[in-house]
Amino acid sequence: MNAVTLFLCGDVMTGRGIDQILPHPGRPHLHESWVRSALRYVELAERANGPFARPADFAYIWGDALEEIARAQPSARVINLETAVTRSEEAWPGKGIHYRMHPANLPCLTAAHVDCCVLANNHVLDWGHAGLEETLSCLHAAGLRTAGAGQDAATAAAPAVIDLPTGNRLLVFAWGMDSAGVTSGWEARADRAGVNLLRDFSSSSLQAAAQQIAGYRCEDDITVASIHWGGNWGYAIDPGQQDFAHRLIDSAGVDIVHGHSSHHPMGVEVHHDKLVLYGCGDLINDYEGIGGYEEFNPDLALLYFPTLEVGTGRLRQLRMAAVRRRRFRLERADVRQARALAEMLTREGRRLRTGADRQPDGSVRLRWT
Repeated sequence: MNAVTLFLCGDVMTGRGIDQILPHPGRPHLHESWVRSALRYVELAERANGPFARPADFAYIWGDALEEIARAQPSARVINLETAVTRSEEAWPGKGIHYRMHPANLPCLTAAHVDCCVLANNHVLDWGHAGLEETLSCLHAAGLRTAGAGQDAATAAAPAVIDLPTGNRLLVFAWGMDSAGVTSGWEARADRAGVNLLRDFSSSSLQAAAQQIAGYRCEDDITVASIHWGGNWGYAIDPGQQDFAHRLIDSAGVDIVHGHSSHHPMGVEVHHDKLVLYGCGDLINDYEGIGGYEEFNPDLALLYFPTLEVGTGRLRQLRMAAVRRRRFRLERADVRQARALAEMLTREGRRLRTGADRQPDGSVRLRWT
């Protein structure tokens, strides 16, 4: 075997309204200025697309995505888990939105055979340090690897290590940035749990990231740099992001830059045969029925299945499955919806020298020069 296929996606938010439809919903009260109960998000979704049976089984939220993932036969599955898994009541003070899922609902992640949960994001500490510590404990007890947050700075910086059937390893390193809402107050320290923070795009930040990677990376490892950066809406790519992604590949030995924070998919680049996903977009959330941002097709999402050459990490192909969120469940996108995603990737990829084509099987495939 001289190639390996991975499954990557953007934000998986299984808290709030999603948590309420699962078998073991937590307390629904919220601290939001406009909504006081997570059940309100369930009501909005049902108003938009009709009622659905509750409680849903753990696999329900993945819907047709489970078949798409099984068809791709990925050797590792990596998500950005954008919710705390906790019973904590210590809501982070002054924060407008707090996501949490009851620990008893964790089988909704194992139902998709997730290997790694990236935690370097702006919601993992929504319920305080106690909430983060319970999140780490619950995920690890369920056999899920984590990256980007830990009990201290060293564990937050350490990668998730996944053994691949090719005999080599996948290393997932993760960082969060202030531009995506990860504040310095959440940074892991020698004596405090927190997030692995990327302060800026400076040479010193690159050197620090490269040192973290060099401390674990072996010659044949496939290395992913998973970064929560940028705003939620808009297709513009910060020049600093692009330059930093290129330098991670050229100087730090990274094979895939896995960017997330945007609520919709963004343009894709291939730099020196290495994949750069600037914004994977949300995969699972409870935003259904909330108006606004229609120009971004906010109900559409992509599953990313890159195939890499073993030994070099070079991208051989990127196949993407197009899905739609409806009734808190992922459904296959129809022809029009898949075409809209392919056209967006082509439009936004022009300056990145990439494009995308819809395939006969309904998937979308990247092309690059």
